Amino acid sequence: MLGRVIDFSIRQRTLVLLATLALVGVGVYSFTRLPIDAVPDITNVQVQINTNVPALSPVEIEQQVTFPIEWSMGGLPNIDYVRSISRYGLSQVTVVFEEGTDIFWARQLVGERLTEARGSLPPGLAEPQMGPISTGLGEIYMWSVEATGLKPDGSEYSPQDLRTVQDWVIRPQLRTVPGVTEVNSIGAYEEQFHVTPDPAKLMAFGLSFRDIMQAIAENNANAGGGYIEHAGEAYLVRATGLIRDVEDIRNIIIKSDDGVPVHIRDVADVGVGDELRTGAATHDGQEVVIGTAMMLLGANSRTVSEDVHSRMEQIQKTLPENVTVKTLYNRTYLVDATLHTIEKNLFEGAVLVIVILLLLLGNLRAAVIVACAIPLSMLFAITGMVENKVSANLLSLGAIDFGIIVDGAVVFVENIVRRASEEQEHKKRRLTNDERLSIIGEAGKQGAKPTLFGKLIIMIVYLPVLTLTGIEGKMFRPMAGVVLLALA
Repeated sequence: MLGRVIDFSIRQRTLVLLATLALVGVGVYSFTRLPIDAVPDITNVQVQINTNVPALSPVEIEQQVTFPIEWSMGGLPNIDYVRSISRYGLSQVTVVFEEGTDIFWARQLVGERLTEARGSLPPGLAEPQMGPISTGLGEIYMWSVEATGLKPDGSEYSPQDLRTVQDWVIRPQLRTVPGVTEVNSIGAYEEQFHVTPDPAKLMAFGLSFRDIMQAIAENNANAGGGYIEHAGEAYLVRATGLIRDVEDIRNIIIKSDDGVPVHIRDVADVGVGDELRTGAATHDGQEVVIGTAMMLLGANSRTVSEDVHSRMEQIQKTLPENVTVKTLYNRTYLVDATLHTIEKNLFEGAVLVIVILLLLLGNLRAAVIVACAIPLSMLFAITGMVENKVSANLLSLGAIDFGIIVDGAVVFVENIVRRASEEQEHKKRRLTNDERLSIIGEAGKQGAKPTLFGKLIIMIVYLPVLTLTGIEGKMFRPMAGVVLLALA
């Protein structure tokens, strides 16, 4: 079998050369699509469900929110386990699925169960929300929003002002970057309208807190009334009721007593205030706002972080005067440093192998032919990595050993060079082209089986690594797979 393959390759040299060029073309194309990261992502397939519960204690949150959501997730296909955290203001349920489960299918199942679970939750709570489609390595870019001077009117920027810039200027623009699935904000205060009722006045007018909440909810909406035709023109009819400022809230009517309206300003103080918070964000000892861009699962971290940085440079030009954005973490720097390490090691290894081959074989052309196995093996391995969705990282590429890759080529070429040298010395003349091809075929057949068995022995050593599961499997299976692809 191996002999027939060698004979066919010698007879159809042009076809073999074209096939090699095709492999190079596919490999180069695959290289442009190869996902790049610093380390392999070992996060399992999981869906997080977050519920903001500001009014309940952790025990009450666990009993009234977390448990109903956990219970509703029972019996989902391919589910591995469910874990949860209940703390002040937050219920977080994490549904972990078996490896290999499609994340979008899993989120669809969780979303259907959440629809059923909402009926079991206490009224007045925020809707449970699924977390972003990301992983533990999804944080690819972090920045701080800082004030470098005063406002145009001479006043200082407050933490509330910086948070407003983050939420209404920076965040919406970054959400449009391809590969960004979420933009989180940390620190400072969210601007809020605060309505502080006076209990004594409420009792005097016979009102309750619920009456105020209901009045605000019913008077914070726009309504449309179709249109009116007049003189060949259409006039849209609409009622504008959205709250725009503090005065709009103060003027809301709660009820009427004998034709006398009772406004919110009659029973409560209304103003602009800050949200309640349990932490802060600082940079160099100064309170700032920190933002984090989360990468979509499966995206190229290097490409996405570069796009985010480029968009951030554009956003910087649109920020208010004396407000700046400082990059705190950019995954591109880590990935570039990792790639530099990989490139340096691979280049040094390739050069060392070529030099040793030249010294051992004593033939420049033979050394170059053997060295060609290195880029061809790398391109074939890259093609397999793209097809199997394996990222290029320190473990997957760093595991490639050029000495093992060229081992078979060394045996073939050395045997051919030796046989050709002996034959030429025996005949006392230069060999003809047909004689060279005959020697190549005979030498190739002679070393085919030993070389093949040697390769198989090396490949068998890596097979147990492919059986690893869990975190160990996610970390080391790609490494073994890339080595096997390179050896193949």
